[in-house]
Amino acid sequence: MAALTAAEQTMNKLTDTFSDPAYSQHGEPVSADSGTLQDFVVDFLEREVGNDLKSLKNVGNLLKKLREENSVLEEQVLTVSSSVPPKVSEALSAAEEARCSLEDLQQKERLISNTLHQHLQGAQPWMDNLGQTLNQVDTIERHMKYLRCLQHIEELSAAVQQCLMTSSVWEAIRAVDSMAALDAGLNQSGCSHLQDFLRETLHFWHKIIKDRLSSDFEKVLTQLHWPIISPPTQSLTPTANGQEINSQLELLVTQLLALQTSDDLISQRALASGHGAPSAQPASSATPPSQAPPLCLPIQIMLLPLSRRFRYHFYGNRQTNSLSKPEWYLTQVLMWMGNSSTFMEEKIQPILDRAGAAISARVELCRGLLCLVQDKVASDASRLLYDDVLFCHLVEEVLQFEKELRSNQNYPVVLPGLLHLLLDDAVLQKWLTVERKMAVEKMDAMLSAEGAWSSQYKDISDMDELKAPDCAETFMTLLQVITERYRGLPCPSAQLKFLGLQRELVDDFRIRLTQVMKEESRCPLGARYCAILNAVNYISTILGDWGDNVFFLQLQQAAVSLGEETVLGDLGVMEVGRLASLEGSLFEGLLALLDRLKGDMMGRLLEWTMREITEKARPYGQDRWLSLPSQHDQSTMSLSSSACPMMLCVRDRLLNLHQVLSLSLFQLAWQGLAERLDNFLYQDVVLSNHFSDGGAAQLQFDMTRNLFPLFGHYCKRPENFFKHVKEACIILCLNVGSAILLRDLLKDSEEETRDMGGIEDPPPESALNELGVYCLAPCDVQILLKLRASWPGQ
Repeated sequence: MAALTAAEQTMNKLTDTFSDPAYSQHGEPVSADSGTLQDFVVDFLEREVGNDLKSLKNVGNLLKKLREENSVLEEQVLTVSSSVPPKVSEALSAAEEARCSLEDLQQKERLISNTLHQHLQGAQPWMDNLGQTLNQVDTIERHMKYLRCLQHIEELSAAVQQCLMTSSVWEAIRAVDSMAALDAGLNQSGCSHLQDFLRETLHFWHKIIKDRLSSDFEKVLTQLHWPIISPPTQSLTPTANGQEINSQLELLVTQLLALQTSDDLISQRALASGHGAPSAQPASSATPPSQAPPLCLPIQIMLLPLSRRFRYHFYGNRQTNSLSKPEWYLTQVLMWMGNSSTFMEEKIQPILDRAGAAISARVELCRGLLCLVQDKVASDASRLLYDDVLFCHLVEEVLQFEKELRSNQNYPVVLPGLLHLLLDDAVLQKWLTVERKMAVEKMDAMLSAEGAWSSQYKDISDMDELKAPDCAETFMTLLQVITERYRGLPCPSAQLKFLGLQRELVDDFRIRLTQVMKEESRCPLGARYCAILNAVNYISTILGDWGDNVFFLQLQQAAVSLGEETVLGDLGVMEVGRLASLEGSLFEGLLALLDRLKGDMMGRLLEWTMREITEKARPYGQDRWLSLPSQHDQSTMSLSSSACPMMLCVRDRLLNLHQVLSLSLFQLAWQGLAERLDNFLYQDVVLSNHFSDGGAAQLQFDMTRNLFPLFGHYCKRPENFFKHVKEACIILCLNVGSAILLRDLLKDSEEETRDMGGIEDPPPESALNELGVYCLAPCDVQILLKLRASWPGQ
C-alpha cells in the first residue's frame, strides 16, 4: 500500500508538472488554454507506465530518466550563463572605443570648421572685389556684343546701299535676308531699342528694294497686257522683243521670290502690332481658323490692279455696289480667275517651277481674289441680317460661287472658299431661321394648291410607280434642295443643325397630312384619301433611302461623336450604340411615326372595303347550300347568282385600288383584303351553313373559278392567300368514303391522345397534308366534316 501510495504521488506530481501552462511536452512554454495537455499526460502515462497502474516495475526507470534529463538541462543553463558575461564585456568595450573615436572626430570637425570660417571671412573682401570685376567684364562684353550687332546692322545697311547704287539687286536682297535672319535671332532678346532700330532699317531697305522691283515688274506686266480683264483674243507672247521681256519677267519674279522671307516677316510684325502692312496682300477679316500661308510676293503685286478695280466698282457710292446684286462682284471675280488662268499657267508657273517654289500660280491668284470677295461678303452679310429676301439671295449666290469655284476653277478643297463665312453664329442662325420660315410658307402653299393631291406623272405609267401626289413630291424636293445647300459646309456641327431642321419639317408635314386625312376619313375609298396614303408612303420610302446614303451616314457618325443633342434628342445608350454601329438611322423615329400613320390609314381603307364587300356578300352567305343538287345533275357549272354582287364589288375595288395606290401599297392592300375576305368567307359562309355534295361543289367552283382568279392578276397562286376557304372546300368536297375514313382517323386519334396522355402515332396532320390541308387543325376539320350532309344513312 505504501508503494502504491508513492506511485500515486509520483503520478500526481507528473500530472501537476505537465499540467503547468508554462511547459509543453518538449519543455517549451505552451498556452494555458492548450486543448492537448490532458491528452499528452494520458499518452505519457500509457507509454511509460502501461495499463497496470499498481505495478511499480517502471517507476524506477522513469525516475532515472527524469533525473538524467534534469541534469542535462542544468548543464545547458550553466554553460549559457558562463558564456554570456565575456560576450557582453566585449560588446561594451567595442561601444566604448566607438564613443571615443566619435568624440575625436567631432573635435577635429570643430577645428576644421573654425579654420574654414576664419578663411572665408578673410577671403570675403577678395570675393567682393572679384565679383565686381566680373560684373564689369560682363557688362563690357554685352556692350561689345551690342556694338558689334549694331555695327553689323550698319554694315548690312551700307552694303544694301552700295548694292543699290551699283544695281547689284541680288546682293542687296541677300543683305536684307541677313537682316531678317538677325531680326529672328534677336526675337527673344530684351534689347528693345536695338530690335526697333533693326526692324526700321530692315523695313526701310525692304521697301526700297520692293518698290524698285515692283515698279519694274509692273512695267513688264503692262507690256504683257496684264491684267487680263476680258477673255484673251490674241497670243500672250508679244511679237516685238518678246524674248527680252520674258527674261526680265523671270528675273524679276525670281528676285521677288528671294525677297519673300523678309516680306513675310514685315507683314507678320505689322499684323502683330495692329498696323496695316504696306503690302498688296488683302487682309481678310473673315479668314477661317486654319490660316493659309502668305501670298507669293509676285502674285501680290499682280493683284494690285485687280484689287483697285474691285474696290472702285464694288465699294462706295457706285451703282455696281448694290446689296441686292452680289452676283455682280462674284461673277466678276470668277471671270477674272478664268481669264487669267492661261497667263498664270503659261507665263508665271514655269518661272516658279524653275525657281523651286512649290506653289501654283493659278491657285495663288485665286487665293488673292478670294480675299477680296471674303471681305465683301462678310460686310454684306452683316448688313443683310434683317432683310430675309436679300439675305437668301446672298446665300444662294455664295453657294453658287463656291460650286463654280471648286468645279470650273479646280480650286483645292483643302483651301477655304466662302462657305466658312456662313458659319458665323449670327449668319448661321439667320440662315436656319429663314430656311424654316420659307419651308413652312412653301408647305402651306403646296398643300393648298389646286393640284396638290394629283400626280404630275399620272399619264406616264413608267414614272408613276409611287403615285406620289404633287405636294409630297414638292416637299421632298424642298428637303433635297436644303440638303444640297448645306452639304458643302465645312463644319459637321452646322450640317447637323440643318439636319435637325429637316427632321422638324418632316414631322410638321406628317402632322399636316394627318389633319387632312382626318377630314377625308369619312370616305377612305376616295381619291384624296388614297393620295394622302401615297404621300405618306412616298416620304417614308425616300427617308429610308436617305438612311442608307453615304452623306447621311457620315452625319450620323458625326452626331454620335459630337453628342449632338438636337439630332440625338433623348435617345438612350442602346439607341446611340445602334447609331454608332450603323444599325439604325437618324430617321428611325420619323419612319416609325410614318409607318404607324400608314398602317392606320391602310387598316381604315381595308375596313371600309370589307364593309362594302360583306354587305354585298350577305345573300351569298344565306344561300341554300344544303339543298343544291349534286354536280353530276348539272350539265355545266356557273357562278352562283347570289355571289355576283360580291364578285363585282371585289373586282371593282381591286381595280380602283390598283389605279389610285402605289405599287407597294396596292400589294399590301390586296393581300390584306384577301386575308380579311378569307376569314369572312370561312366564318360567315362555310362555318355558318351545312353543305350537300352539290352545295360543296358550287362553293368550290365559286371560289376557285371566280374569286381566286380576281386576285390572279396580281400574283401567280392566289389560292395561297385563301388557305382557310381553299382547304375547307377540299374537306367539303371529299367523296363519302374518304370523308368517313378521315372522320374515323381523327376520332381515333383524338381518343388515343386522350387515353395515352398526348402520345399519338401517326399524327393526323400527315393524313391532312396528303389531302392538301396544312392550315386547318384537326379539330377544325372535324367541324367541317360535321357540316357535310351526305353521310350514309342520313
